[in-house]
Amino acid sequence: MSGRVLFARFALLAAISAVVGLLTHFVWGLNHQQTISVTVFLIIILSTLFFWDFRLAIAFLGLPVLLLTGALELECFKAHCSLEVILFLIGMMVVVGGLRDLGFFTWIIQGIMKIKGMTGRRFVLVTAVASALSAAAVDEVTSILFMAALVFQVCDVLKVRPIPFLIICVMATNVGSAGTMLGNPVGILIGSRAGLTFEDFMIWSFPVMLLSLTVTVALLMVWYRKDISLLGERMAQRRGHALPLGPTVTVPFKRGLLLICGTIGLVALHHRIELWLDLETNTVLYMAPLVAAGIVMIWRRERARHYIEQDVEWWTLIFFLMLFGVAGTLQYTEVTTEIAFSLTRLLGDQTSILVPAVMAISAIGSAFIDNVIFVAAFIPVVQELVGESATVHPLWWALLFGACFGGNITMIGSTANIVALGMLEKRYRTRIHFLEWFRVGLAAGFVAGFVAWLALLVTGPFMLAGSS
Repeated sequence: MSGRVLFARFALLAAISAVVGLLTHFVWGLNHQQTISVTVFLIIILSTLFFWDFRLAIAFLGLPVLLLTGALELECFKAHCSLEVILFLIGMMVVVGGLRDLGFFTWIIQGIMKIKGMTGRRFVLVTAVASALSAAAVDEVTSILFMAALVFQVCDVLKVRPIPFLIICVMATNVGSAGTMLGNPVGILIGSRAGLTFEDFMIWSFPVMLLSLTVTVALLMVWYRKDISLLGERMAQRRGHALPLGPTVTVPFKRGLLLICGTIGLVALHHRIELWLDLETNTVLYMAPLVAAGIVMIWRRERARHYIEQDVEWWTLIFFLMLFGVAGTLQYTEVTTEIAFSLTRLLGDQTSILVPAVMAISAIGSAFIDNVIFVAAFIPVVQELVGESATVHPLWWALLFGACFGGNITMIGSTANIVALGMLEKRYRTRIHFLEWFRVGLAAGFVAGFVAWLALLVTGPFMLAGSS
């Protein structure tokens, strides 16, 4: 980035922040501490758009400003930095590193390619479902890393354009990440703040994810029908010839499968175990990945340091920790109360109206800001809207679905999108144009969100009645 561009972006960031600060103080009527908290938090969020490489540095600078001006107290920061979520993500990253070393994901890919009678449509269907389910089981980034590798390998062999099939896998991954607490940091963040369990996700979120996945994949298969048809023709021409996918992997069946099933099993049963052992809610949930990670590092002790130093995304995790803590200033200064009051004054307090509103706001916000960042900022608002109501509240699921499905709308809507585009650019020296993604992403995000809204319309009353 040239000095002129850098200066222009800094000037734009300063101008936007100044305008927002003045409006919140003189128009909205916020006090000085509230104005400072909104302005600093906005600067940190906008830094992810204008200065991606400097986002952590700006977060580091923003925290002292909040503390020195009294807009945030150190105890409040520590209470809101969600250290348990960070530990959960560290453990899962180590587990994923171990699975990668064992060849577990290569084993899955080989299993897909061994399916008999593979056609273009069947390949797309299988890879889309595999992308969604692997995202729900592990996480969206790991899912897209390995599914993109599969797409590139198949497309190179068959001499077809990889972009349509990469987009299908990415969008299926984003939809699938809403199915469980494991699929996306958004899920674990919402679950921890709302007191939701893995069982709650399986009961209320996973079925909706499957419905949304069905309509999303159907739409994408129609959208890219010409490319899928060409893929089918090329596959028919090579029928009887194996695709070169490297040496066959058999080890994961015994070790990798045991590791991932054990980790997911502990997470899935965490609520029952906590009740049995009389532990604090979500204790087993947060500690299960750490237990699995400890086993991996003992088992693969020669690789233990590598897992911690290379497989754990420390840069991203520290930014999340800072972001979660700084977001607490909005709650500490009661800005979230003001926002919630404004929403209820504008829309009323009817859940049937607030659900589509929260879903639309989170979808639009997540389309242009990383969904974890947006959700961290919006969770306190939903907490105010939910109040002392039931834990399993439709508004929490509206926030989850809006954030995950809205990530499909633009190229920067989720981490999975950015990772996939980076892989595409590195391998083929090509990029996807913004409008090429936006047209199909907007359609996919809308149909998935519409299905989720209908599902919440039906299940919402049961949630409230069952938890009251």
